[in-house]
Amino acid sequence: MTAEDDARIGLRERKKRQTRLALSREAIRLTVERGWQDVTVDDIAAAADVSPRTFRNYFAGKAEAIAASHLERALRIAEELRARPADEPLWDAIGNAVQAQFAPAPDDRQPRDQGWIDGLRLMLAEPAVQGEVLKANAIAQDELAKAIAERTGTDVAHDLYPQLVAAVVGAGSATAVTHWLREDPHGSALPLLREAFARIAAGLPTP
Repeated sequence: MTAEDDARIGLRERKKRQTRLALSREAIRLTVERGWQDVTVDDIAAAADVSPRTFRNYFAGKAEAIAASHLERALRIAEELRARPADEPLWDAIGNAVQAQFAPAPDDRQPRDQGWIDGLRLMLAEPAVQGEVLKANAIAQDELAKAIAERTGTDVAHDLYPQLVAAVVGAGSATAVTHWLREDPHGSALPLLREAFARIAAGLPTP
């Protein structure tokens, strides 16, 4: 395979990833605005300017589409960890990788009024969405474990350490975000994420 072939495949995969993310964002936006029962696959496809058939090439249903944004963010944490300086302490690198993916995007114009927050909470409470998020978490944990194994020189297939750290990262992130949604959803989740990973890095000492 030539370098040109590699570049072509890389571009195609990036476009597919961008399409998945665009569909996921529209699925989230519409569901938060209208409610779970009032959003169809056709609605999501139209909002993303693709056909329903294209939607079904990527997702089995709207719950999977919603969870895809969560999976994308989690996979980017693994990518960011691989890109962090090799001499950066592991938990510093992990904390920075996580926080980088929760920083607001320049094009993020989602309203954060009470209606949006209530809609987000209802969407996340939907059983179908929760099921897909669990599947996404499993995929993300495996990928993060691989990145941790590479960084620590451990064997992801046989050593406990990379999988254990990846599980702690997932639990720490989820706990911080859940606390944010419950306590201060109008603000940023970043301070809570920083606190969570600082406490984890310190060994979770008793307050």
